[in-house]
Amino acid sequence: MIENAERKNRFTALLITAFIAVGCLIAFPLLFSGCSNGVAPSENPVPQQPEQPIDLNILCVGDVMVHRSQLASQYDSSTKKYDYTNNYRYVKDYISQADLALCNVETTFAGAPYSGYPDFCAPDELADALKDAGFDVAITSNNHMMDRGGYGLKRTVEVLRNKGFLTAGSRLDPQEKRYAMIEVKGVKVAVVPYTYETPVSGTGTGINGRVISSENAELINSFSYQTLDQDLEQIKRTCDEARTDGAEIVILYYHWGEEYQTSANRWQRYIAQQSADHMNVDMIFASHPHVLQEMEYLKSQKDGKEIPVFFSMGNFISNQRIETLDNRYTEEGILAKVHLKYLKSQGKITDIKMSAIPTWVEKYTTGSKPIYEIIPLDDNLQKNETLKASGHLSRAEAALEDANGLLKKD
Repeated sequence: MIENAERKNRFTALLITAFIAVGCLIAFPLLFSGCSNGVAPSENPVPQQPEQPIDLNILCVGDVMVHRSQLASQYDSSTKKYDYTNNYRYVKDYISQADLALCNVETTFAGAPYSGYPDFCAPDELADALKDAGFDVAITSNNHMMDRGGYGLKRTVEVLRNKGFLTAGSRLDPQEKRYAMIEVKGVKVAVVPYTYETPVSGTGTGINGRVISSENAELINSFSYQTLDQDLEQIKRTCDEARTDGAEIVILYYHWGEEYQTSANRWQRYIAQQSADHMNVDMIFASHPHVLQEMEYLKSQKDGKEIPVFFSMGNFISNQRIETLDNRYTEEGILAKVHLKYLKSQGKITDIKMSAIPTWVEKYTTGSKPIYEIIPLDDNLQKNETLKASGHLSRAEAALEDANGLLKKD
């Protein structure tokens, strides 16, 4: 009897154990499915947010020039120093608010003595003012880059870099890249500038009518209209190299065209279309004509990509004006703007838009001293204090009308 009772108890215990085991097998997946580290899932799991594209606002301006009268106007005899910061006080907010701001520095920083046209050399304080205004990248590829020879070429790059600029268009050593790379909001952006050459006899390189040494020619980014297709291949190689080195956005800048012509010529259009079709660039800024030309989108015949092109951004600041050249268009420029959305995971631009804020160079006299200021032709035009004091509002309004026509804005 005792033996039977023990067998019965053992059977009951085994039965209970079996029930518990089956229950665990059923309950365990229900309790812990989709859990990590034994933590029960939330009743309302948070859905994954789709990736948000990165907004980038890129700004570029045309020719920053310093003529002889601009040397005198910015010199303070009491401190024996130059100060150009007032030139940019009305446009500073636009520049500094951009995610990336570029300017074409069409002068050299070769040290005293300073000079205007035809051999430009400005005080180093101009670089301070441009940095204070908010510019990030200084473009040095233009027809005045060799005005003070190889020494001026190199010292210009050194001064700009010492002031905190990235430089593009000329270099100190042939081993340096022909482009500048900068990271903006986690996106790598390359700036690739090139300037036109002038014809010379033989096989040398000419810049602004000067034959330059082969050593200096290696330090500059330039192309010749006489060997254009061959040189466009070199520009393509530079753009390709930037992509290989990680560039996600490529900005191309050209110093090209005919001075004082308010429409792009056939060479500008040919170069722009070739760049759009073959160089995998995302936007093109340009200057040299010293007047505004049209802005438009070009479609790449290779992949259909829409590429904003500013054929000439005009003068950002200079002493070229109606009083000196009998040409009011030389007083006009733009803040050229490109706004884009970049999807990092896919490595592509999902949206791109171009726009421009026209500008006008004000020049008025206080005592015997001329004052230069860049006036944005924006919604605050009627309230601008300088225009109220100078009485030049009507000239600024005429400049706005000119710019809207030349840019072919709707």
